[in-house]
Amino acid sequence: MMIYTKHQQNIAESLNSDSDINDWKDWKWQIRHTIRTIEDFESILDVKFEPSEKNLMAKTLEKFPLAITPYYASLIDRTNLKDDPVFKQAFCSIEELNIDTWDMADPLSEEHDSPVSSITHRYPDRVLFHISSMCAMYCRHCTRKRKVGDRDTIPSKQTLNAGLKYIREHPEVRDVLLSGGDPLMLSDSTLKWLLDEVTAIPHVEVVRIGTRMPVVLPYRITDKLVSILSAYDNLWINTHFNHPREITESAETALRKLTRSGIPMGNQTVLLAGINDCPQIMKTLMHKLVRNRVRPYYIYQCDLSEGLTHFRTPVSKGIEIIESLRGHTSGFAVPTYVIDAPGGGGKIPVSPNYVVSWSSNKVILRNYEGVICSYKEPDRYHPVQCDLNCRDCSLQLNTDGREYLPPVGIRKLMADYDDKIALVPADNERIKRREND
Repeated sequence: MMIYTKHQQNIAESLNSDSDINDWKDWKWQIRHTIRTIEDFESILDVKFEPSEKNLMAKTLEKFPLAITPYYASLIDRTNLKDDPVFKQAFCSIEELNIDTWDMADPLSEEHDSPVSSITHRYPDRVLFHISSMCAMYCRHCTRKRKVGDRDTIPSKQTLNAGLKYIREHPEVRDVLLSGGDPLMLSDSTLKWLLDEVTAIPHVEVVRIGTRMPVVLPYRITDKLVSILSAYDNLWINTHFNHPREITESAETALRKLTRSGIPMGNQTVLLAGINDCPQIMKTLMHKLVRNRVRPYYIYQCDLSEGLTHFRTPVSKGIEIIESLRGHTSGFAVPTYVIDAPGGGGKIPVSPNYVVSWSSNKVILRNYEGVICSYKEPDRYHPVQCDLNCRDCSLQLNTDGREYLPPVGIRKLMADYDDKIALVPADNERIKRREND
């Protein structure tokens, strides 16, 4: 049972003198009392900023607005704001206005890969479906700071229908990720309508929801919502815990409701300087996640979005963290560390190098302890004579008749039936010189 702390009670009463535990656990009450100004934050948490500091913070809010749920605010250590990982994720900083030359409003080129306004189609067989622009909390490290919270970009019914039409007309799409904003900011009825529409498309095999509600507003995970979500056999949910402190008793209750209903859960963590850039913090977070039946999925390198420079770590820090996990804990507790490539290149996995060397008959490997061993390659392996032309396969491949997708990228270079021998960027200077000759 959730413990209603004295601190939470004080926050609730400062927002509404008649508030009690039932109000506090009402997710709509939490949304109505979202903290949106510096003055409200000071009043509700009983803290005080220096006037000069407040003036700088106010400049930040002119560009990047503030929104903190009372619940998430109650997790902040008011005695140590400077180093508190919850405060840093939730509250504005003047450092957000340090826009470096390499920062971009849309670093992942989602707008360029958007055939219709609500869809990002980057990978061959899956799409990102933007169904909401609103969040319960505006995370300061958000890669979509350009649009989250902008009421002018709230998708209309017409926009959502255009996205559904695109998915229906593209049979190669087997996986649809509902994203935003936060999809769970939608009403139960709207969410059910969208899930009914998407899951009714014959070629859609998997539907995913990306949400931070279990982290910033776990009371959104109501029995009614769980009843709706659990009706879909192909639904997955990914959430976004960045620090062990976020996995509270209330968060665990929300996760338990979802996992006990049979919904598979994953987690995506962003590597953030001064928040979780510590191997021990990350290991503790992963252990807490798997204890709650949430599979660590990704650790993201912080994107090159505007205002995130102070959050970014060197890539070497991420590799160090994976090194501290692989072999030191259960394999399913080790996420994949990825860089979401600027310009829309997609997620690129990065990891420590475990292959020391390689010859024609042996692979030399090292383990997490530094032990070096050899693995003998087979002397009599007879490869299947496959040219990767799966459309005309007469070997083991026997699929259900799904439309064949020709290989792209590196896989295309491996295909013997295709005569391409190199992948060359379109704006390569060498190619430009050839064109000019």
